[in-house]
Amino acid sequence: MDKKAISNPFQSTAAPFSSKVNEVELHYCRPRINTLPGVSKSSDVAAIFRSIYPPGKMDLKEYFYVAYLTRSNHVLGVARLSEGSLTGTVVDIREVFVLALKLNAIGMVLCHNHPSGTMRPSPSDISLTNKVKQVAQLMDMALLDHIILNSEGYYSFTDEGDL
Repeated sequence: MDKKAISNPFQSTAAPFSSKVNEVELHYCRPRINTLPGVSKSSDVAAIFRSIYPPGKMDLKEYFYVAYLTRSNHVLGVARLSEGSLTGTVVDIREVFVLALKLNAIGMVLCHNHPSGTMRPSPSDISLTNKVKQVAQLMDMALLDHIILNSEGYYSFTDEGDL
């Protein structure tokens, strides 16, 4: 075979860039720690999530939230990642971690509601929790809990020994 016939995959025949490639910059200013709420148990986190749920919607459809925490368990913020239907919602795990990285979060707590009233996790709840936990460990982060809310109470994966 003729060596000249083998093409170089790194050699471009296209015209060189005629415009400048932009440099990506990320700026972040963490709020003062003493202004952030701290959490130490599942009831603290459940209360925070319950306070941000849309009024009158707990029993209407599923919502999925994540609380992002510092190393000392101060809440950097809470994000609603999905809004579903009466029977479920879809969560993209990548979105969980995009925000965690942007916030420099070390820990996170997942939360969603069950409009049906049951507090027990479904097989898909367990699967999602395990996937997030595995990815978090690879990234030196911690999934601290997964809370399932309904209008009467909550279920904590951590309190029940499921995490």
